[in-house]
Amino acid sequence: MKKIYFLCTGNSCRSQMAEGYAKSILSPDIFEIESAGIETHGLNPNAVKVMAEDGVDISSHYSKLIDLRYFNTSDLVITLCGDAKDKCPMLPPQTKSLHWPLSDPAQATGTLEEQLEVFRKVRDEIKKLIIDLNDHFH
Repeated sequence: MKKIYFLCTGNSCRSQMAEGYAKSILSPDIFEIESAGIETHGLNPNAVKVMAEDGVDISSHYSKLIDLRYFNTSDLVITLCGDAKDKCPMLPPQTKSLHWPLSDPAQATGTLEEQLEVFRKVRDEIKKLIIDLNDHFH
């Protein structure tokens, strides 16, 4: 079983979307998947909405702080923002890491529809990265 950990600043948008896609795309027989933040900002309703548009339900997710036991036994840690990369604890020697520098959709301004467009763009980038990750493991 390979453990993947998605880390972001507040575990409200990007890491939650990555966890949702990873759980729907990667084999549960091979991968254990979690996400967390350096802080907890609550689950962003726009993230839930745009994921549902693509058939992935993350409405039961919640914002979690880094669990050091899970972190220290992870095979792969993926940071989704510079803040998480900078503040990430020291990785154990067996752990690989990736950094996906995605913009923060929660910072989007404008009308609700304009904000949702930013969320959709980030969602689609994350989905592509998860598909590429899946291809890498096969």
